Amino acid sequence: MAKKDNQKNAAEEAIGLDVQLNKAEMAIEKNWKIVCAAIVAFVVIVSGFFLWKNHMKSVEENAQKAIAASQMLFMQQQYDQALNGDGTGSVGFVKIIDQYSGTKTANLAKLYAAICYANTGKTDEAIKMFDDFDQKDDVMISPMSIAALGNCYIQKGQDEKGVELILKAAKEADNDAVSPVLLLQAAQTYEGMGNADKALELYKEIKTKYYLSPLAQDVDKYIERVSK
Repeated sequence: MAKKDNQKNAAEEAIGLDVQLNKAEMAIEKNWKIVCAAIVAFVVIVSGFFLWKNHMKSVEENAQKAIAASQMLFMQQQYDQALNGDGTGSVGFVKIIDQYSGTKTANLAKLYAAICYANTGKTDEAIKMFDDFDQKDDVMISPMSIAALGNCYIQKGQDEKGVELILKAAKEADNDAVSPVLLLQAAQTYEGMGNADKALELYKEIKTKYYLSPLAQDVDKYIERVSK
């Protein structure tokens, strides 16, 4: 009897072991499938990224070729043709923005388009383009684009908003070449708004902070004017 009991226990233990092994194998198989799926997904993502990167490189190169003719028209102050194309070599900034969306060149075309609109009296269109322009693409251009946007608002009669943007541009530029010019414009705008105290503050900032600028040598007459 004892022998049969021992045999039964041994059989049950063997069955239990088989069940545990099967469970372990199933777990390993399941985990392996998850790992494999993750690896495949990673490879697909990485491959897709490099394919996209190579594609965008090609698109960027084509965009740079396309924008050259429009830039030439812009330099010649032919703003309408630069915007919309001249029917020959230039497709225009507007088409470049649409056709090469996502490229740095298309982003630059937005800035050109904004300036073209501003110079043709289409202030609302200019503001939209300035807003759409991604300033992070170029830290040198960024302050000037902000200042240009500020000037658009001033043209619309929104002096307070405009001068705030010009001051933001001056602070972001923070150099002797650009900042004093922007501060001078902001100060004169404040004078026009009847805010002599704020204008005086900005004139003094030009004289003390940007004393190496040629404007600083000539700013005393403005200080005297608003101090009366």
